[in-house]
Amino acid sequence: MATTAELFEEPFVADEYIERLVWRTPGGGSRGGPEAFDPKRLLEEFVNHIQELQIMDERIQRKVEKLEQQCQKEAKEFARKVQELQKSNQVAFQHFQELDEHISYVATKVCHLGDQLEGVNTPRQRAVEAQKLMKYFNEFLDGELKSDVFTNSEKIKEAADIIQKLHLIAQELPFDRFSEVKSKIASKYHDLECQLIQEFTGAQRRAEISRMREVAAVLLHFKGYSHCVDVYIKQCQEGAYLRNDIFEDAAILCQRVNKQVGDIFSNPETVLAKLIQNVFEIKLQSFVKDQLEECRKSDAEQYLKSLYDLYTRTTNLSSKLMEFNLGTDKQTFLSKLIKSIFISYLENYIEVETGYLKSRSAMILQRYYDSKNHQKRSIGTGGIQDLKERIRQRTNLPLGPSIDTHGETFLSQEVVVNLLQETKQAFERCHRLSDPSDLPRNAFRIFTILVEFLCIEHIDYALETGLAGIPSSDSRNANLYFLDVVHQANTIFHLFDKQFNDHLMPLISSSPKLSECLQKKKEIIEQMEMKLDTGIDRTLNCMIGQMKHILAAEQKKTDFKPEDENNVLIQYTNACVKVCAYVRKQVEKIKNSMDGKNVDTVLMELGVRFHRLIYEHLQQYSYSCMGGMLAICDVAEYRKCAKDFKIPLVLQLFDTLHALCNLLVVNPDNLKQVCSGEQLANLDKNILHSFVQLRADYRSARLARHFS
Repeated sequence: MATTAELFEEPFVADEYIERLVWRTPGGGSRGGPEAFDPKRLLEEFVNHIQELQIMDERIQRKVEKLEQQCQKEAKEFARKVQELQKSNQVAFQHFQELDEHISYVATKVCHLGDQLEGVNTPRQRAVEAQKLMKYFNEFLDGELKSDVFTNSEKIKEAADIIQKLHLIAQELPFDRFSEVKSKIASKYHDLECQLIQEFTGAQRRAEISRMREVAAVLLHFKGYSHCVDVYIKQCQEGAYLRNDIFEDAAILCQRVNKQVGDIFSNPETVLAKLIQNVFEIKLQSFVKDQLEECRKSDAEQYLKSLYDLYTRTTNLSSKLMEFNLGTDKQTFLSKLIKSIFISYLENYIEVETGYLKSRSAMILQRYYDSKNHQKRSIGTGGIQDLKERIRQRTNLPLGPSIDTHGETFLSQEVVVNLLQETKQAFERCHRLSDPSDLPRNAFRIFTILVEFLCIEHIDYALETGLAGIPSSDSRNANLYFLDVVHQANTIFHLFDKQFNDHLMPLISSSPKLSECLQKKKEIIEQMEMKLDTGIDRTLNCMIGQMKHILAAEQKKTDFKPEDENNVLIQYTNACVKVCAYVRKQVEKIKNSMDGKNVDTVLMELGVRFHRLIYEHLQQYSYSCMGGMLAICDVAEYRKCAKDFKIPLVLQLFDTLHALCNLLVVNPDNLKQVCSGEQLANLDKNILHSFVQLRADYRSARLARHFS
């Protein structure tokens, strides 16, 4: 049986169990092994083993049944014990409730007894205390202080408590009967108060925080407690301002005091607030006054810079102090301190700002004009000037003599940058120094000064001077520099617009002044655009006038009607060459002077006028066959020049003109076919006829008959 048990291994696998049994049986090996395979012997072993297993199974089954019976018996016993414990627990819980009720009853009795004892003891203690005070009061009546508490300096704390109570009692006594004793008590009260303050001062110098806390707690009930706080604040500041930066020194001082004041006083937030108030009202106010008063009347620029710097540093210090516990409304407390320092300077700040900005802007402009040796002329205002302006806008005629400015635009980017920089600083100071309710109004005043000096006194003056410098359209070799004025004016106005958006808008965005500023800006833009349009229009007229002069001087009648038809060697006329060269130069100048859609608009207008000029110019001549070919070559060159405009309308006009010139050379039999072509079909018949009439052979009966 033991051998059978050995064959069982965990985990149990039936196949492996049979294998182990076979290998342990003699004759159970495979054929050819050390022992021959004996099936009978193996069968016999299997039968015996099965019997052993059956016996083992019966034995194990009996053991299992015995264990199950034992388990059921123990479970019943355990259940019985649990029931007994539950009953015991219920009994214990009842006893506990009875005990708790008894304890509560006893506690109530004890509390009642304690109240009775306290009711008896408190009057007794008060009587004892009153007896002691009467004893000490008698010593003051006798005029001799014998008690140890008054003579021993180490008992100053107890003496202070007694004298403080006697002082309160003395206040209630009639003066006529107890004047002398009241005076003695008051004198002793004052002496002890002074001793305590001296003791506090000495402890502070020795950095004895615990002693300072004890003395401060005693002085808390004395009238001189505030003097103790003053002494503490005064000594804290001794040697605190050693750097050149008083604001940094003040911040470090407050941080240091904030760490220790809670260990000394019972009301640290009040003491710290009083220290900060002392720093602001004495140290900072004195420093600010010294810095500002010396330059307030003599140097406005330095005064404004110093005011802005000092106010900024003060508000930064205030922001650092906000992290300390200063009571309930520390924001209002610190704001009032700042206001108390700067109120006299902020009341008239904007007057100083605008006055300085005006004088500074005027000086910048005058310095520029002086550098150009230019005496600024008066543009003039009023009815006559307005009438001239309206006439000039409607008729585009130059009113008054043309001014030779020698190509000077009287616009300076350096001047503009200086003006904008001054205004930017003014906006920054305005934002910092203005009351929130006055900020939009003050910012608007600064904006109007910028408009006056930058837009009117500088840009508008340059435009007026530029308009006056534009020659008449029939002038020869005119210097058309107004486009330079346009270019610089555009650049300057972009800078002006950027400052408007970056620095003015944030100050007025939520106020009614926003619409007022936008309206003023719109009026300035419209006024300048009107003058720019007028100047550009007159400049284009001058360009066309220059082309007319070139054509009149260079174009000859024999160009299109040569004497020898067979000996024409040129590809296009000299007039065409010079006009195209002039046009290309002006187109390049326009592209360099403008940006965006303005370039296309001006080039389209120039292109249309250029086309009209060439169209009218060609109508002045009579064309032979070779002359017509030369005219076609000229127009082809003009069309090539028109491509530089990159304006579809202009190129289309010259394409049509080129097609019209074909009528000058086409065979009479093909005239009707050419006129009905794609480019000429939509033109008025009179236009076509007018070009056909320019042919030298027009009067021949054959040509007239074909075109009729």
